[in-house]
Amino acid sequence: MNRSAVHVMIVDDEVLIREGLRRIVDGFDGTRVVAVCTGPEAAGEAREHRPDVVLLDVRMPDRDGLSVLADLRALPDPPVVAMLTTFDADEHLSAALRGGAAGFLLKDTAPEQLEYLIKELAAGGRVIAPKVARTVVDGYLRAQSEAREHRPAAPGVPGADDLTPREREVLVLLAEGLSNSEIAGRLLIGTTTVKDHVSTVLGKLGVANRVQAAVRAHQLRLVP
Repeated sequence: MNRSAVHVMIVDDEVLIREGLRRIVDGFDGTRVVAVCTGPEAAGEAREHRPDVVLLDVRMPDRDGLSVLADLRALPDPPVVAMLTTFDADEHLSAALRGGAAGFLLKDTAPEQLEYLIKELAAGGRVIAPKVARTVVDGYLRAQSEAREHRPAAPGVPGADDLTPREREVLVLLAEGLSNSEIAGRLLIGTTTVKDHVSTVLGKLGVANRVQAAVRAHQLRLVP
């Protein structure tokens, strides 16, 4: 990223939520809110202001979050989009994952955690608030199960046997929704080491991101 600050756009139908988040995010070191808007305005605002990260409400009356997500992902240089919700059991979250969302956050996320998550998203990471992680994974698994009912059985996929004990520990914590820094604190190792383990885990499991790795952990019954 060539900018000195992460440019953020906030999309929500409630003005109090938009302005509250604007004040919080503008107070972070290294982030700047470049636009706040409602769903129907989102694509146009994104074209004009070219944000790095968009915080997008899932449920909006004028234009639902999934439709806005599709518009944003269709832009020539699409921003990273994290879905915002007040619900930890929202049926739209797994659909948002399939639609290209890179993160899932609750609106009551602590400010210090939100700052880390925005920067993680801007750096290309995938983030899920711990309270949302199980909802996203369950929805994704249901969708996969329904899809399998309509297609021939696929060959076997890489499993836990391919992972070292440490990599398995990292995978379990990742599936619980912990960030790299939280995993590092739990395992008493450096965040750089955690990033290396996560990259290795993704490669061994043949998945593209942390969310898919979390799904695989549940499929392998590593997480209760």
